[in-house]
Formats: sequence, structure tokens, C-alpha cells
Amino acid sequence: MLTVELASAADAATILALRHAAEDWLAARRIDQWTPREVPLSTVAAQIDAGEFYIARRHPGGPIVGAVRLIWADPLIWPEQGEAAGYVHGLVIDRSESGTGLGTSMLEWASQRTRQEGRALLRLDCAETNIDLRSYYLRQGFRYVDRRDFGDGSSWFSVALFEISTGL
Repeated sequence: MLTVELASAADAATILALRHAAEDWLAARRIDQWTPREVPLSTVAAQIDAGEFYIARRHPGGPIVGAVRLIWADPLIWPEQGEAAGYVHGLVIDRSESGTGLGTSMLEWASQRTRQEGRALLRLDCAETNIDLRSYYLRQGFRYVDRRDFGDGSSWFSVALFEISTGL
């Protein structure tokens, strides 16, 4: 049984450790997605304080096996999007959970939570060059919408934009 709950300040270091493990795994495979150590603990702590991060456990009180940031606006990545939506960022699972369906369960939870907020769409993005992740999102029922290019000299790269109906 998976439980998902709002993260607390005490969870920040664990969330960041999960992200670091994912960053290292991606870097070892030369997959452009997250730059190692680009997000400091203070950023994760601020996002938790804002009520944006959720943690997943296989059993109540058990270890944290995943985390996801769910926000209600994302004008940097999704400018000029009039329809109310939820936006997933920073979805990360414990590497030992790879292949167990945990990522799918967390996306389903995010869709249900977004629907509870009265929003018809769940959106996310990934590096345009991350073909495996793009395929994963398509297999999860997301629809490719567009791309967003950050060729403006920022440290960002082009991203692929995806969305799925929450059934609302």
C-alpha cells in the first residue's frame, strides 16, 4: 500500500538525497535531465514550506521511497496556459524501487490530487533529449503538447511538454 503525504521540514534532506541519487544515475548514463547538485537544500526546504512537496512511503511510518513537487501554476515552463492545471516537478523515487511501478503510482496520485483541486489537466516536462523519459510519459497516457526552448543563454535546455486529463 502506498501512502502519499505532505512533506515536512524534517523530510528535506531525504528528498534531496533521493534527487542526488537520481542525478548521479542520470549523469552516469549521460542522460540530460538534471544537472548534479543544481538544487540546494534551501530550495527544497522553501518548496516544502510552501506546501509543494509530497512524500511517498510503502507503509505508514516507513521509509520515504519517493517524492514529488506538485504546484498549481508554472509560468516559466508553461507560459500563457489559460486552463487550470496541476504541474509535476521533481518526481523522484528511491533507485531500489525502479521497475516496481512506484513512479506510475505517484503520477496517478498527482492526477487524483489535481482533480480534487478542480483542475482538468496534469502537466509535466522533461528534457527534450531524454527519449526514455518521454516514452515513459507517453506509456503513462500523457500526450505530447509542445516544446519549450530555453536557448536564451540560460543554463536550461529545451524541454518537451506533456499533459494528461484528470478526468474532470
